[in-house]
Amino acid sequence: MIEISFLCSLLLFLAIGLSSMLKSRKTTEDYLVAGKSIPAWLAGLSAVATNNSGFMFIGMIGLTYATGLSSIWLMLGWIAGDLMASLLTLKPLHAASRANNVHSYGELLAHWHGGENHGLRRLVGVLTLFFLTLYAAAQFKAGSKATSVLLEWDPTWGILISAGIVLLYSAAGGLRASIWTDAAQSIVMLVGMAMLIAGGIELAGGWALALDKMDRVNVDFLGWFPDKDWIGIVLFIAGWVFGGFAVIGQPHVVVRFISLKDESEIKRMRFYYYGWFTLFYGATIMVGLLSRITFPESANFDSELALPTMAQLVLPDVLAGMVLAALFAATLSTADSLVLSCSAAVTRDFVRLPGKIHSLWAAKLTTAGVITVAVVIALTGAESVFSLVLDAWGLLGSAFAPLVVLQAFGKRIPQPVSISMVIAGVGVFLLWQQMGWGGAMYSVAPGILTGFVVYSLCKLVGPAKGAKVS
Repeated sequence: MIEISFLCSLLLFLAIGLSSMLKSRKTTEDYLVAGKSIPAWLAGLSAVATNNSGFMFIGMIGLTYATGLSSIWLMLGWIAGDLMASLLTLKPLHAASRANNVHSYGELLAHWHGGENHGLRRLVGVLTLFFLTLYAAAQFKAGSKATSVLLEWDPTWGILISAGIVLLYSAAGGLRASIWTDAAQSIVMLVGMAMLIAGGIELAGGWALALDKMDRVNVDFLGWFPDKDWIGIVLFIAGWVFGGFAVIGQPHVVVRFISLKDESEIKRMRFYYYGWFTLFYGATIMVGLLSRITFPESANFDSELALPTMAQLVLPDVLAGMVLAALFAATLSTADSLVLSCSAAVTRDFVRLPGKIHSLWAAKLTTAGVITVAVVIALTGAESVFSLVLDAWGLLGSAFAPLVVLQAFGKRIPQPVSISMVIAGVGVFLLWQQMGWGGAMYSVAPGILTGFVVYSLCKLVGPAKGAKVS
């Protein structure tokens, strides 16, 4: 029964994505940025879904299962940083995307104030392609983890089926297909999370007994703060604030903001975005806590399987299949938006060949190539979904967030300085990770700060020859 429910629900989500063909204008702009005609509620729900999906439902629940209530600081810090970035940059970002008619993230950063920064644009395109392909691989792994528990599919089949469906989404309606599916699965997934919470509490014998069982897991499980001194706690929380702030360095999220039909929709979009964001995060923490007392930790248990295992234990087969399908669809629509951003990077920023290279078919063929590479990474990589997503997210934020902030404040940054900021941010992120300091503070924090330091030093030393640092 659970397999039938899963397949029927998944077919419904697929139909929603494919139905976007009815509104497709068969243009590259429509394929990559949905014709810049998306209403506030759709952009908001889609941005939340593509921002999190596999990370939240697989990685975040797994983190809470393993560490307890202290994971709440990831939620609080992340949302605070995300809101800060939105308030500082979203209006000028949207205005710049309209003024310059951009279709890719590289176009946005390289031509924010006009000019032709081809070197920066190609660098942004290369890094976007590399990091988002890694990110897409994480989404394929997240989907396969869910199907391996509830349907007992070999993870390889889960990854291959995921890739096939993403290819269908992409061929059908591009970004619009991803956005429509995001909105549908986010509604179903929120309902499913509420059912998991209710089922977990009932299985525990009520809320009071559930709290008592959580308290007996270990002495720190319901502690508000991680087991660190106060300096460590401050650094830990600050790292997650920077993690949220890094949202403006994510091409697949920013493209949702670019696709808004006009600037007047920004405030309404924020209402949907942060309202849904908070509900999702709160629900994942509750499910993570309840799953730990529903099936205790063991040496052989992968904590990232907590959600599908919980669904199997507390929900009827029909509902469990529906929740699994929503989770699966969430990872697929996110993967779809990631590979579309890669396609935009290749066909708009990196290759830049004349003739028909920017055609719709060129973009679709590039999408197929990116999916193939992401599948190979997902099949051969041993990293967890949580680690893969945080690495890709942090690298993108370290590379691009400082450029977005400075340009949003009207700074015209010479291309050599921009390139230096990008390279330095990525380098410090990787160094911080290599030194093993990421556990103390998320590596995106020093990565982002490095970009601002490089800009300040360049301004202090003097403008590059023939250019003005404003």
